[in-house]
Amino acid sequence: MSVLLWPVKATWHLTAAVLEVLGRMLSLVVGFLLVIIGIVVSLTVIGAVIGIPLMLLGFVLILRGLF
Repeated sequence: MSVLLWPVKATWHLTAAVLEVLGRMLSLVVGFLLVIIGIVVSLTVIGAVIGIPLMLLGFVLILRGLF
């Protein structure tokens, strides 16, 4: 019976691997964008209250995407 289910298992594992890689790439892109937005918002003194947490969140997302 496992011989008959092999194509289904292989397709499932391939789909899972592709989604994992895409998730990591999306995490890196969103993290990078949050860091850039945080830097731009932090250029004003009042915006630093929001900009610094945005940069930290972006940095954590980048770390999550890499490791």
